[in-house]
Amino acid sequence: MTMYGRAVRLTARCTGILVALAGTAGTIGPAVAQQPIEIFDAHLHYNWEPKPHYNVEEVLALFRKHRVTGILATSRPNTGTHALMDAKPPGLQIVPFIRPYRVRADIQTWFGDPFIFDLVQDEFKRGYYRGIGEFHISGKAAENDWVRKTVDFAVQHDLYLHAHADDSAVEILMRHNPRARIIWAHTGFGLSTDRVAEMLAKYPKLWGELSYRGGIVDGGGKLTAEWRALFERHPDRFLIGSDTWINERWESYGEIIAGYRAWLAQLPPKIAAQIAHGNAKALFGAGR
Repeated sequence: MTMYGRAVRLTARCTGILVALAGTAGTIGPAVAQQPIEIFDAHLHYNWEPKPHYNVEEVLALFRKHRVTGILATSRPNTGTHALMDAKPPGLQIVPFIRPYRVRADIQTWFGDPFIFDLVQDEFKRGYYRGIGEFHISGKAAENDWVRKTVDFAVQHDLYLHAHADDSAVEILMRHNPRARIIWAHTGFGLSTDRVAEMLAKYPKLWGELSYRGGIVDGGGKLTAEWRALFERHPDRFLIGSDTWINERWESYGEIIAGYRAWLAQLPPKIAAQIAHGNAKALFGAGR
């Protein structure tokens, strides 16, 4: 074949490639747009008692894999949170909270233990914490003086409270100091949506975190009418989280995040984005 013939064939081949690329140009944009919605995990435990299930690098890789771009980080003891903060991972916003627990048994006794209040104050000196919790409290146990001191400390230092509490305890926490800002872990579990709506209306500084929350979807995975209505009425008051309190939750992390995305996709995109990550960023600042 002459040089001219080879040039013609090469030109034709290049033209074909360009045509093929032009034909796919219209699909490149939508493919990028269909990237899974980003998630801010607003209930994460990286416990170090006695040792973490995954090392820091494995945990960070898990977040990247599932497009988790922010976490509300806690641990028991607080060593796990220190490790995440020390890692300074690019592309991941870490919002650290002080956990008022050293060991699991503290869950039942922290609110009557003056040493725990000392622990909270000492941890705060690290200078990067944004809240206190998750802590467990029920009913009239929230009336304890050490609980009141913890609430006042949070308000004094512009910290959020992350409370695993029934609605009665949440009301008591708010009575301790009306300026308190509370992230309500699990949003009452199986509490009626009417009562949840009543609490949100009564307390403008209360946000519901939805891990383990029952009733959001039916047996077929469809968003229930009452929760759709609640999300549409209060789109700026809900957060989502994994609650990795045991190893099994870490092992099923991808399934937990996928479950959220399944029902978020049934909401209007703006509301879905608020719940998935926007509300957390509004509370904690997108880059802080």
